[in-house]
This record gives sequence, C-alpha cells and structure tokens, in this order.
Amino acid sequence: MANSSSPDAAAAGAQALQAEVMESPLQTYLLGILVSICGNVLISISLNIQKYAHVRQAQRGSQPYYTSVMWWCGVVLMGVGELGNFAAYGFAPASLIAPLGCVSVIASAVISVFFLKETIRASDIVGGTLAITGTYLLVTFAPHTSTHITAHLVQYYAISWHFLLYLFLEVVVFCFLLYLYKRRNVKHIIVVMLLVALLASLTVISVKAVSGMITETIKGQLQLIYPIFYVMLVVMVTSCAFQIKFLNQAMKMFDATEVVPINFVFFTASAVVAGIVFYQEFEGLALLNIFMFLFGCLLSFVGVFLIAQNRPKVKQLSQNFICMDRVPGRSHTDQVQPEAKTRTCGSLGANLLCNRAGQTDDP
Repeated sequence: MANSSSPDAAAAGAQALQAEVMESPLQTYLLGILVSICGNVLISISLNIQKYAHVRQAQRGSQPYYTSVMWWCGVVLMGVGELGNFAAYGFAPASLIAPLGCVSVIASAVISVFFLKETIRASDIVGGTLAITGTYLLVTFAPHTSTHITAHLVQYYAISWHFLLYLFLEVVVFCFLLYLYKRRNVKHIIVVMLLVALLASLTVISVKAVSGMITETIKGQLQLIYPIFYVMLVVMVTSCAFQIKFLNQAMKMFDATEVVPINFVFFTASAVVAGIVFYQEFEGLALLNIFMFLFGCLLSFVGVFLIAQNRPKVKQLSQNFICMDRVPGRSHTDQVQPEAKTRTCGSLGANLLCNRAGQTDDP
C-alpha cells in the first residue's frame, strides 16, 4: 500500500505544481512586451548618449569621459533600460523577451542617424525592415502563456531530468570550450561567443526565476523566504559577471560589427532553448506557431547582421605620431620635428631611433 500511495502522492504534487502554470491575461502579456521594448529603446538611447559624450570629450581633449554629466546620464538610462528588461521576464515568456533585443539594434541605428549624424545606408533600411517584420512575427506567434513563477515551481523544474541532462551537456561543452580558449589559445570569435551564450542561458533562467518570484511577492505571495530564491540570485549575479568578462574580451579582440550580431544570435538561441527546456514554454504550442516563431527569429538575425555590418569606425590617432599642439611640455609648437634635446618623437623613423637610443642608454 505504501508503494502504491507514494506514486499517487508524487503525481498529486506534480499536478499541484503544474496548476501554477496558468495562462496569463492578455494585459499582462502585452505589459511584458511593452516593458521590454521600452527598456531596449532606453538602452539604445543610452549607448548613443555615451558615444556622443566620448566623442565630445575626445574633441575637447580636456577631462576624462567619466567627468561628463552627459555620460553619467547615459549610464543611468542604461540602468533603467536593463531594469525594464529584468522586469519584463516576470510578465512574458523568456523565449519572447530575449529576441526583442533586436529592438535595441534598430533603435540605435535610427537614433545614430539623427543624433550622431551618421549616414543611413541601404543595408540599414533593408535590415531594419527585416528586423521589424521578424519582431512582429515573434510577438504574434510566440507562446502566449507565461509561468506564474513560485519557489516550489522553480525547485520542481530545477530537478527535472531534462534540465539536469541539459545542464550536464552545457557544463561539458563549456569546459571543452574553456580548455580550447585558455590552454590551446584558440581565440576564434565563435569560441568566445559560445562561452558567452552558454553563460547567458543560465542568466536567462535565473533572471526569470528571480524576477518572477519578486513579482509574485509584490502580488502578495511571499517567495523571498525560500532558499531557491537566493540560489537563483547567486547564479544570476555570477553568470552575468563572467558573461560580461568574456564579452569584454571579445570586444577587445574583435570588431564590434562582428561581436554585436553574433552575440545577438547566440544569446537569443540560448534564451529560447533555456525557455523550452527549463520553463517548458513551447509545450502545447501549435506546429505553425513554432515555425513562424523560428522564422521571425531568422528574419531578426538577418536584419541585425545587415544593420551591424560595415558600421563606420571611430578613427584613432596612431601612436607613432604626436599632434602638433600636444608636444609634451609645450602649449603649442610650429616645428614639425622635435627639438634635438628632447626625447619627443614626431615620426615613425624618429620613434624607432628614440627607442633604440633609450635602450642603449639604459643600464
């Protein structure tokens, strides 16, 4: 009798947990989409403000960029935008919120034309059209049900066999890629961005769990007393930190026109897979909806690639030359070559000579 009652109790517990997965009202679903879009637009505005602050400070050549009030305004706007994205995960499926990141790329391209006076290109128009079309398909055919996240439900999903298998495979692949990157010195962009994407998968899972439990707590169902909340909080902070670390390394090694589209594609794919595996967001979804959703993702990917490719780069002065008005120790100069008694070098050949002289003079 004990053996027969145990499966019944487990089944009853599973049914009780599954009862928490309810269809969200249309207003809640649309609220998540609206919050995510507004957050991504704010992020694009903040990036352009920060870029403008960098350009203005470089032209003035006076104080560092972090002393600019405009730069700090951009940072604050970015924080508000990221907070909006964080909140959106509590209202809508993760497989929908993540692809909406293309809104930031579209808005940034539009704002840069008017704000930074960049030239609009044919690829920008085509890419923006494809990305907007893909976004429309995503919103229309994405799962319209969202899990009411509770601590018990997160615990139930965390010990499910399909997530444990997914986590095991992810750890194995991550360790293999990290071995190639660190030990074998394989610095290919795909390797680095895959490391970012694998971390992003855990970030999406933990962000939605934390955001959802905070949302339920605000509604009156206290969830912050359960240990799983703090476990997910630690996972979220840790994965975000290492994700930013590898992303910064990618930005140092590769151009932003390569990093941005590849990161968007990999991040979106990892977020969709995380939503399917952990939160089972595609369960019961019609085959047509799945196909059109994936087609919308594909259009967004192509659109972002077209917008990001061959973007104008900020020209930097070569370190082998020194501006005429910035010779160290002098406010201005009218001589092309440095004075004979100074160690200032004004050309590549003189620079090599100075380096050689400095090497011979050193003990």
